Amino acid sequence: MIQFTFQNSQDLWFLLALPLLFLAHFYFLRHAKRQALAFANFRALKRVTGTNLITRNYLLLVLRLAALLLLILAVSGATLWYTGKSNRNDFVVAIDTSASMSAQDVLPTRIDAAKSDAQLFVDSLDSETNVGVVSFAGVSLIETVPIQDKAKVKSIINGIQLQEAGGTDIPAAIITSTNLLLDNSKGRSIIMITDGSNTIETFLDSSMQRAVQYAQEHHVAVDTIGIGTNEGPIGYLPTYYNVSSVYNGDNLKQIANATGGVYAHADNSDQLLAAFQQIADNTNEQLLQRDLRAPFLLIALILIFAEWILVNTRFRVLP
Repeated sequence: MIQFTFQNSQDLWFLLALPLLFLAHFYFLRHAKRQALAFANFRALKRVTGTNLITRNYLLLVLRLAALLLLILAVSGATLWYTGKSNRNDFVVAIDTSASMSAQDVLPTRIDAAKSDAQLFVDSLDSETNVGVVSFAGVSLIETVPIQDKAKVKSIINGIQLQEAGGTDIPAAIITSTNLLLDNSKGRSIIMITDGSNTIETFLDSSMQRAVQYAQEHHVAVDTIGIGTNEGPIGYLPTYYNVSSVYNGDNLKQIANATGGVYAHADNSDQLLAAFQQIADNTNEQLLQRDLRAPFLLIALILIFAEWILVNTRFRVLP
């Protein structure tokens, strides 16, 4: 995948100057030829020398157009995004803290298993990797911005508790986590651990699509780990109510597929740890970015210098 983005896309309007430069070149070339024809000896000189004394200067035109194009692209903040191999990625671990995560179908509970294996995942990361933590239920909370201090990240994960706020807002968690990665120049990954039940979708049908699009626009891969089954009892209700827990893997598959992430399902602690390992193995291939402003400026300056040399040598106009 190759894609170009522009930090200052409004400056692309300056590209309209390119056709104007093209037309101006031939206008002034024609004007110069008319002036030259005014001299009586012009045709005689052409017959004697055997050359056209008025050149079209196509090379100069190409150099000027190319230099102007590169300058405009540089000012517009051109950035190249491409899929490449990299072991330098930053993560945000987003953990569902809604009441359904207290279900005991994954022992000891969904949330305890998620916290335990998330800490093991943090231990496995490179020392230069930044990790942020978000907890979410009805609201999303930033537990920490991405940092390199593994011990602190693990302590924060260990201290996460179930939220009292009702509902589960997965789209808000995606947007909040994406915002934490906006200043990152490495690969950008969100690891979302949840049972997949998105209660906010009942009220806002397009919220999930907007959140996924937001992650796509900022080149963030959302890896989703679905935890739980539809058979275990809800942890916050007595077992004699015989109410099954809620698990929805469809939402998580769609999120992962749309953003280029990995989807995994875990209905026990071993599978959860394997899901983290699968994500770690797949983070070698990420959307990487390259800022093209400096290269474009350098090439434009070289073209301008080359054009100046040609104007003063090959295309020099004698007085």
